[in-house]
Amino acid sequence: MKLIIQIPCLNESRTLAIALADLPREVEGFDTVEWLIIDDGSTDDTADVARRHGVHHVVRHPVNRGLAVGFMSGLDACLRLGADVIVNTDADNQYRGADIPSLTAPVLAHEADIVIGARPIDEIEHFSWIKKKLQRLGSWAVRMASKTDVVDAPSGFRAISREAAMRLNVFNAYTYTLETIIQAGQSNLRIASVPIRTNGDLRPSRLVKSIPSYVKRSLMTILRVFVIYRPLALFVYVGSVFWLIGLVAGIRFLYYYLGNQGGGHIQSVILSSLCITLGMLLYMMGLIGDLIATNRRLIERMNVRLQHLEYREPQPPASGDRT
Repeated sequence: MKLIIQIPCLNESRTLAIALADLPREVEGFDTVEWLIIDDGSTDDTADVARRHGVHHVVRHPVNRGLAVGFMSGLDACLRLGADVIVNTDADNQYRGADIPSLTAPVLAHEADIVIGARPIDEIEHFSWIKKKLQRLGSWAVRMASKTDVVDAPSGFRAISREAAMRLNVFNAYTYTLETIIQAGQSNLRIASVPIRTNGDLRPSRLVKSIPSYVKRSLMTILRVFVIYRPLALFVYVGSVFWLIGLVAGIRFLYYYLGNQGGGHIQSVILSSLCITLGMLLYMMGLIGDLIATNRRLIERMNVRLQHLEYREPQPPASGDRT
C-alpha cells in the first residue's frame, strides 16, 4: 500500500519547511509514504526548498493556475505514481501531520472513500467571530447540497481513496473544497469526517482575502455545482416560484374580472403571462440540463474506465459503478 501526501504551493518558501518537518515518513497500514509538492507558478524558491527537505516528487505549473487546478494536478500525478491513498494538506502548516493516521484509517478500513478533517472551529484563536459563524453556515449549506454529514466543508485536510480520486473533477478554479464534497455526495461516494487538531497561524489566508468576497465565491460555487449536478431540481424549484406568482396574479385578475372590475387590472394579466412563460422556460432548461447531466455521468464513467486501462489496473465490476 502506498500513501502519497500532496501539498499545493504558491510562494511557500517561508512556511513549507515547517510544514514538511511535521509530516510523517511512516504511517500505519502503508508500506510506502511519499511526499508530492504542486508548485503552482511560484516566483520564489518553493521547489528548491521542497527538494532540500526530502520531497520525493515536484509537479510544477509554469504560471499560477489556481488552487483547484493545483489540487487536480496533484491527484493526477499521485494516481500515475501508484498511490492507493492520497492525503491533501496545506503548506502553511495549519494541519497537524500527526493526525494523518486518523485521517487515513477509515479509507484503509473501506469505511469511506473520502475522509475530511474537522477542525475545532470554535477553538481556533486567529478565526474571527464572523468567520467562525460563516464556516458553520457554509458547512451546513454544503451538507444540504451534497446530502452528506460533513462537519467542516472548507477543510483542505482530507484523505482520498484511489478510486474516489479517479472520479473527482473540479470545474471551479477558485477552490476545490466545496465542489468536491458536493460532487462526491451526488456521485454516491462515501464521505466521513474525523476530528483533527490545528497548529498556530503562520500567515494570513490567501483564499479568504475578505469575508464578502469569500461568501460570494462560495455561494457561486455551490450554485454552479447545483446547475451541473442537479439541474432538473434547481430549475424546477425556481420555475415553480414563477408559476406560483403567475397563478396568483391570474387568479387576482379573474376575481376582479368576474366582479366587472377587470378593466383596471390588465397589469395582472401581463404579470401572470410573463411569470408562467418564464416558469415554462425554466422547466425546459431543467430538462435540457438533466439530459446533459446524464451524458456527463456517462462520460465520467468512461473516464474512470480509461484511467484503469491507462494505469493497467483491473476494472471494478459494473454493479459497483457509482454515478
